[in-house]
Amino acid sequence: MKILVFDMDGTIADLYGVTDWLKSLQNNDPSPYYNANPLYDMDVLTDLLDALKSLGWRIVVTTWLAKGSNAKYDKMVREAKLAWLNKYHFPYDEIHMVKYGTTKANCTRKHGGFQILVDDNENVRKGWTLGDTIDARHDITEVLLKLISAELQ
Repeated sequence: MKILVFDMDGTIADLYGVTDWLKSLQNNDPSPYYNANPLYDMDVLTDLLDALKSLGWRIVVTTWLAKGSNAKYDKMVREAKLAWLNKYHFPYDEIHMVKYGTTKANCTRKHGGFQILVDDNENVRKGWTLGDTIDARHDITEVLLKLISAELQ
């Protein structure tokens, strides 16, 4: 099995570009998760991911909840993140919204196979043990195009 695992915040959603995002999160306000702009043209990204899915790749979203949150706020954040993914038609097969700091590999380890993590956090990428990583601080569309090309050869 081949799996692409996507982080959300700072990877596909520009959470950190939302004015006063941190203050809002500290005040249990989920609006930055709703209001974050996409970091990519989502039509292009969706087309690339749909192409990979047609070539046998599975798309998983594994995203952390807010740091130091409580159960009530976690519920609001989950709703906001799902709304964002739906708004932009992100084509995921599976989603994990987990406590801040959770080892992301633990969410998909059960699937085995070759897995690629797409994440902006260097420490999270360094801790990934299930395959390869893509640094989401750079344009991921080029890397996804290369994956598609490799599959077609």
